[in-house]
Amino acid sequence: MPLLPGAEPFRHEGGEVGVLVCHGFTGSPQSVRPWADHLAERGLSVSLPLLPGHGTRWQDMQLTGWQDWYAEVDHALRELRERCSQVFVCGLSMGGALALRLAARHGDAVSGVVLVNPGNKVHGVAAKALPVVRHFVRSTKGIASDIAKPGSEETGYDRVPLHAAHSLRRFFQLVDAELPQVTQPLLLMHSPEDHIVPPADSARILARVSSRDVTERLLENSYHVATLDHDAERIFADTYAFIGRLSGVGSEEGTAARG
Repeated sequence: MPLLPGAEPFRHEGGEVGVLVCHGFTGSPQSVRPWADHLAERGLSVSLPLLPGHGTRWQDMQLTGWQDWYAEVDHALRELRERCSQVFVCGLSMGGALALRLAARHGDAVSGVVLVNPGNKVHGVAAKALPVVRHFVRSTKGIASDIAKPGSEETGYDRVPLHAAHSLRRFFQLVDAELPQVTQPLLLMHSPEDHIVPPADSARILARVSSRDVTERLLENSYHVATLDHDAERIFADTYAFIGRLSGVGSEEGTAARG
């Protein structure tokens, strides 16, 4: 199947500091590509993989599950580690959950974690029915493009495949149990008004990780896909400053961006 516009994976060979960027459930690299570009333009090595089953048509996602999505980012992290002295992981929505599991499992191989509206739970009464309903109903309404900024759109599926949603629910449960193993510095940015992932998910993550270096920032002017929304530039600048503080790269520019 041909890829949707902007769904192509992205890699940039930069310096000794690497960044892995993870996109969200039913989305594609398009939703976080400006984030990746911002970091690449400042000399960092960047990897933005396309998760299996994403970026084509929702029917393709029916054949994949969390093991496939996690394996893709795990492989990308290992590749970055081969050529970089430090690696940071970033993620939007489900990509945030993927980043957290990488941090929990890889320990010191991950130098820091940046999350934007990370998912931690599939909410609602219908979530509990997924194990059964998915065998009778193939899909439900899509969740793409929860964006406040006029004219900004996310490239994602217009349907959510329920087999994949069931797998996502199980993955969130797995990651939630592993959160105490996350000890790396953490920057978590979330939107008070998010129609896909409630603020309770970010609160749960902050309460359960073991990280001592934790920064929380509110994205007051954005909805769920904040990386394409009004607060995007702030996300990019804060991410680079966070990485700079911990790695030493671009320290002068990072300070200026935060100012």
